[in-house]
Amino acid sequence: MEKIASFKVNHLNLKPGLYVSRRDEKNGCAITTFDLRFTAPNREPVIDSSALHTIEHLGATFLRNSQSKSDIVYFGPMGCRTGFYLIMFGNLDSLQVYELVLDMCRFILNFEGKIPGASAAECGNYLEQNLAMAKYYTERYMTALTGDRCLEYPS
Repeated sequence: MEKIASFKVNHLNLKPGLYVSRRDEKNGCAITTFDLRFTAPNREPVIDSSALHTIEHLGATFLRNSQSKSDIVYFGPMGCRTGFYLIMFGNLDSLQVYELVLDMCRFILNFEGKIPGASAAECGNYLEQNLAMAKYYTERYMTALTGDRCLEYPS
């Protein structure tokens, strides 16, 4: 079986950042998958489940209400809990979505109140939310993005 693209990335060299994970095209429709890596894999603790869930709810809500909402296909957590995937229509690069991702981070950091979609009718695990920890991880990620600006996978 062929090794999938994400397993070809050396996770021992990954730092928090915003990376193009893959680009796909079918019948003239291009999509780009971004790796929003919040923590350094295998070197830092993974994102707490309740914080991950809150970032998912807030990030998806922001992105699907942003000026780019018609380009958003998906936003959700990685199984390894070190970050998120953002899938968008178009043949894009990290710089093209950089400000959008920073705006999402600002939205999460400034958010107060009831988490969107956090009710039994709207979510399969609505009680597992932690806004304070979501803000902690988001602030760390935003600091990494604005400091190191890791926008390409390391060799």
